[in-house]
Parts: sequence; C-alpha cells; structure tokens
Amino acid sequence: MYLVKTPALLKPLAKDLLWHIDTTKREVFFTFDDGPTPGVTDEVLDLLQRYAAKATFFCLGKNAEANPALFNRIKVEGHAIGNHSYDHPDGWKTPTMAYLRNVIKSAYTIKSNLFRPPYGRITPAQVSALKKQYKIVMWDVLSADFDIQKTPQQCLSNVVEHVQPGSIVVFHDSVKAKANMLHALEGSLEYLKAQGYIFRALSNT
Repeated sequence: MYLVKTPALLKPLAKDLLWHIDTTKREVFFTFDDGPTPGVTDEVLDLLQRYAAKATFFCLGKNAEANPALFNRIKVEGHAIGNHSYDHPDGWKTPTMAYLRNVIKSAYTIKSNLFRPPYGRITPAQVSALKKQYKIVMWDVLSADFDIQKTPQQCLSNVVEHVQPGSIVVFHDSVKAKANMLHALEGSLEYLKAQGYIFRALSNT
C-alpha cells in the first residue's frame, strides 16, 4: 500500500522530515533511490544532461562501493547525493542500533548529510538519532515506477498530475523500475519544462 501524493495532513505530524521545498517558484526536485545501477543510472544521467536538469541520488552504500565510476559521474555532473542506507533495511522491522550501524556503514562511501529511509519507513527513535546529523528527506510525489502492475504511462501521469512548486518526486534507478522510470522521467522532463519548471538538486544545508 502506498500513496502517490503525500497527504498534507501527514506532514505536520512528522515535522522533522522534509516532505517538500517551501517555494512559490516553478522548481521541482527529482530524486532517485537505490542506485547507482549500471545500465540504468547512466541512462538517467544522459536524460538529465539533455534537459539541463539537476537531481538528487539517494544511493545505497553497497552499490556506490561496487560502481565507483558511476557514483563519481553523478557528483561530477553536478547532482546531489544522499545516503539511502547500506543495503536497504526496513526501519519498521530493524532495531534502532542495527539501523544506525547500517546508515553509518554507508556513510563511509556516501559523504552527505541527506538521508532517505528505505521504503520511507523510519521509527521515531531512528528519526531522533539521525536528525542530529542528517536532513531526513521524504517526498510528496511518488512515481510508483517500482510497481510492476503499473504501466509506464501511469507512472508518468502520477508525476505530471501531482507536481506543484517545490515538489520532491521519487524515481528509482534500479533494474526492476527501469522501463517505467525512464518513460516517466523523460515524459516528466518534457512536460514540466514546457510548463516553465526548472529541475534542481536538493541542498545539503
């Protein structure tokens, strides 16, 4: 079960988490979870470059370690990086200390104060420990590209029908999501650029 658009009522209940950027400008913040993945992340970077778009990549530590050249390309091309844990534990099912160790293990490779919890699942105790060092980033628009029951066009519609100024949008640069994601990403870039949006990376500050 997931929601494409994060309900406004939820955000004040989790005020230590970043759900969107407070702006009236036509700015949107595309984010990518789970990479870097050869054969996927490089195609994402090519698309972003074509549209002069910047984004934020929430990388798994194990994938950054395994693909150093691709991880470095993300940074060299001016995109932001964030910690997405080492190997994607579910915060609701993982003891706090084990969860924190997983994040710290990833931090040896991923030098960033941005963190996104895998699955968006994180407990109050985990938030309390991590917010001292990290800006914990959630989202307000979910492309649902990971859902193999969705068509590429549905994933595109999820984005373009719900984006507002300051939206943080989630895509996944994974093998599973590739077909849905690339279609939704290119269509979103094309459509939103025509609407006057610019595509920005999240700030570490």
